[in-house]
Amino acid sequence: MTEPSPRSPSRLVQSIAALGPRFLPFADAASPDLPLSRLLRLSLFQVSVGMALVLLVGTLNRVMIVEMNVPASLVSIMVALPILFAPLRALIGFRSDHHRSELGWRRVPYIWMGTLLQFGGLAIMPFALLVLAGAGASADAPAWIGHGAAAIAFLLVGAGLHTVQTTGLALATDLAPREDHPKVVGFMYSMLLIGTIGSAFIFGQALSEYSPGSLVRVIQACAVTTLVLNVVAIWKQEARSRDRKPRARREDDPSFLAAWQALKGRERAVRRLAALALGTMAFTMEDVLLEPYGGELLGLSVSSTTYLTATLAMGGLIGFAWASRVLGRGGDPWRMASAGALVGLPAFAAVIASAPMAAPWLFVVGTFLIGFGGGLFGHGTLTSTMQMAPPEQAGLALGAWGAVQATAGGLAMGLGGILRDVIASPWGSLAGYEAVYVIELLMLVATLVLMAPLLRPRSNDSIEARRQP
Repeated sequence: MTEPSPRSPSRLVQSIAALGPRFLPFADAASPDLPLSRLLRLSLFQVSVGMALVLLVGTLNRVMIVEMNVPASLVSIMVALPILFAPLRALIGFRSDHHRSELGWRRVPYIWMGTLLQFGGLAIMPFALLVLAGAGASADAPAWIGHGAAAIAFLLVGAGLHTVQTTGLALATDLAPREDHPKVVGFMYSMLLIGTIGSAFIFGQALSEYSPGSLVRVIQACAVTTLVLNVVAIWKQEARSRDRKPRARREDDPSFLAAWQALKGRERAVRRLAALALGTMAFTMEDVLLEPYGGELLGLSVSSTTYLTATLAMGGLIGFAWASRVLGRGGDPWRMASAGALVGLPAFAAVIASAPMAAPWLFVVGTFLIGFGGGLFGHGTLTSTMQMAPPEQAGLALGAWGAVQATAGGLAMGLGGILRDVIASPWGSLAGYEAVYVIELLMLVATLVLMAPLLRPRSNDSIEARRQP
């Protein structure tokens, strides 16, 4: 097996790496075999994914609903379309675990294929949206053309980011020592949130004075940036191996169904996935509604509501960093996930009260707490998944976690928009938004009940903490 030759990273990556564990969350995930500069470069694929998520869930849903006058239910369905590909994440992870090619790579071919899908979707998306909204010369175009083109664009972006994220995280676990896997994956998700925050501020500035032309430029810039970031991220990261050359299939080769049954048969695996699904829905049903809520009921501008995505991501980043500190000392990941659900209760209460009180500051506080609680919940469930996964099933386990999370989140966003429209029709916009937030509160309570049997006794937490150096 030939090892990838080390290359000097750019001065920017070196400067960031020099900050070290003192300032960067999860920087202690670096090791002699995987130095921080290389880990940072690999994490650039998460930055591209975060950028796409801000665009889909944050900026575009606000612009389509408020500026383009597209019904919220249609926008929710468009934004949720990528979930059609999400259930395949487990299969993608499994296939990348056992992929064979003439080049001797397992993960890189899938990351490259996902990058091209993501680039293609972003390339056609702005023009599809203009046709969908009937803007300019496209006003006379049949409605089905706009609907179909926008659906294809959202599907391509969703398929690409799911493929890139699943195999990219699996590649990160391949490169790191097994004992550092949870920290490495946590580092990757921190970079996702950092990419989300940075993209939200950039988009907010670029769209401070909205026009169809500025929207086209922003989306096209995202397409090019995605391609560049992902190529840099995977350059000379995965070692090539002659053992991965194509060969005839043998009877002892693992099958996806057998591997899935083995993973599902582990202790309380079904309950873990059910808790992940319900909690994810509780934290994401409002994603497609936060920015329209701020714009329609609190009078916030496009730029201001785009910054809300950064506030949400900042809360998530702090939540991930705090959870990493506690779990690194032997804490119970499901107790951490429960803490995140508890934080979500006052968070949604603050958002619910902000419009009747005409208090934008309360809305911002609630948004931050939603991100913080979601970060605690996400890290806890992710760490539990990694601890549950057998050594040879890292891709499958991460794919299963991502599939459940993405599917539940997409369904929740679509359902949130539909419920908002259905309830707002007879009772007004305020009632439509508030009803969705109340439902999320109730789902968080149900998640806490579902997670209760998964918690370790506190005495066991103390024993695990004493084992830590």
